[in-house]
Formats: sequence, C-alpha cells, structure tokens
Amino acid sequence: MMLVPSLISLAVASLAFCLSVNTSEEVVKVAATVLAAFCVILSLIFAPWMVKLALLTIPFVSQKLNPA
Repeated sequence: MMLVPSLISLAVASLAFCLSVNTSEEVVKVAATVLAAFCVILSLIFAPWMVKLALLTIPFVSQKLNPA
C-alpha cells in the first residue's frame, strides 16, 4: 500500500523539476529544486522494500556486466 504515496511523491518531484528547469526566476528555481529533492527522498522512504532492493542491485549488476 506504500506504492501510491511513493508514486504521488515522485510525480510531484517530476513536476517540480520541470518547473525548475523551465523558469527564469531564481527564487522559483531554488524552491522547486528543494521541493523536488524532498519529494524524491520521500518517494524512496515510501517505496516498497523490493523497489529499494532493486535500486541497490542495479549498479552492482551493471558493473559486473560492463567491467572497466
């Protein structure tokens, strides 16, 4: 049941990021960027543990598939 708040928070973060990229006002850019960062952190907190586990394993798997 924690997936819905996570998706809502991620949607708000996406909209705030788009606003921060497309605006020319500095105060709005800073506020939208802070809001986007806060919402991304909230979406990671609300995410189910399987999503968190997938986010942690993707870098390790990609590193093993593409060694430097």
